[in-house]
Amino acid sequence: MEQGSTIAAISTPPGQGAIAVIRLSGEKALEICDKIFRPADNGPLLANRPANTIHFGRIYEKKALIDEVLVSIFRTPHSYTGEDVAEISCHGSVYIQHKILKLLLDNGAVLARPGEFTQRAFLNGKMDLTQAEAVADIVASESAAFHRVAIQQMRGGFSEEIKKLRGRLLDFISLVELELDFSEEDVQFADRSELKSLLDAISRMLEALTGSFAFGNALKKGIPVVIAGKPNVGKSTLLNALLKDERALVSEIPGTTRDSIEDVIHIDGISFRFTDTAGLRETSDAVEVMGIKRTMEKIRQAKIILLMVEATDTAGHINHLIEGLLVRPEIAEKSIILLLNKTDLLPGDRRLFEKRDFPPLRGKDHMIRISAKTNTGLDKLGSLLISMVTRESPGEGDVVITNLRHYEALRNAHEAVIRASRGLENQLPGDLLAMDIREVLHYLGEITGEITTDEILGNIFKNFCIGK
Repeated sequence: MEQGSTIAAISTPPGQGAIAVIRLSGEKALEICDKIFRPADNGPLLANRPANTIHFGRIYEKKALIDEVLVSIFRTPHSYTGEDVAEISCHGSVYIQHKILKLLLDNGAVLARPGEFTQRAFLNGKMDLTQAEAVADIVASESAAFHRVAIQQMRGGFSEEIKKLRGRLLDFISLVELELDFSEEDVQFADRSELKSLLDAISRMLEALTGSFAFGNALKKGIPVVIAGKPNVGKSTLLNALLKDERALVSEIPGTTRDSIEDVIHIDGISFRFTDTAGLRETSDAVEVMGIKRTMEKIRQAKIILLMVEATDTAGHINHLIEGLLVRPEIAEKSIILLLNKTDLLPGDRRLFEKRDFPPLRGKDHMIRISAKTNTGLDKLGSLLISMVTRESPGEGDVVITNLRHYEALRNAHEAVIRASRGLENQLPGDLLAMDIREVLHYLGEITGEITTDEILGNIFKNFCIGK
């Protein structure tokens, strides 16, 4: 970041719309605006007007009128970036947006890099690194559930937990290092039993945080759900019914779906990433064999498996299919919903079919009777999916990790905590103990940005959109 520069960028999405916003931040933000903006009230320059005010006027290029606009003024330190900020709201013409931006650049502003406004907010102490990353998550959120997690993180819920842990450890390491200055006297200022209790508490908390990452990452990207089963059981029909669109090709010819078809569906504020897969069967068709291999790979990646069979299938056939899946070690941690499809084809006396004996499903597995063709039972399926996800989710207000960088830092911190705890048990000298505690502090500090490098900052902010 060029120190002292005033940056400018279009902050609204690319393209034409009703309005657009062009943002400036820096010491000369208002001064640069004054070079192209004329207030309608013929009053003082923007640089001489109070903060947190909005002013109507016109943008000119020399004497040529470009647009009528509103300019919002924010002053340091009470702005998003902590610097003087001006936001120009203009009409959404692509020509107007780029013309105003060019005028700002011609008059002394420089084009902002991706994420540079938020990076300045971080560097100016307006937010820590986890909150800055949460800004990007909020912009990218596509479901109510992930939005709630991102909002909680932006408000500092996660960073507060980390800062508390780090603060208590800093107190102890200060005492341990003080002991090193009095090594000849053989004194102990840090209570070892109290330190052990603290390390145990930190270990449990770090374990809980890292354990939430699997759920948080799935929530961020969409809960992966695979529709599996033999050919022609209605997998593609189900996907189309859930999407309310003819997304997958449906045919009576077995093996029509040879590749995975994926789409995201939002149910009660949670995103589910449904994948329709090639039918599971013995085949000599080389392309279909490749599709079945991909099916098994998708099953390995899924969190929930919708195992679809025909409601008229024999109990023996269904049992064989279920048992064939459950023996696979990669299925052990996944939940299965057995879908008895095509219930609309059952004969009049359905009781005979409903009384069939199925192998006892595991506690986390379920069975539903549906008809993808007539949409029967799909509401029940949606409710079941929601209940399965919320049952595994952390408690209300608990911190959920969605960021891979945070997860890796927490995991490294946890390993260092374990080493420090073992060192206490083995009565290691203070200098060796201090090394492990410093490592814990380092990884916790990396998360919030108290310890960081230009490389880390570059990797984080390069993924932001320009103007944010």
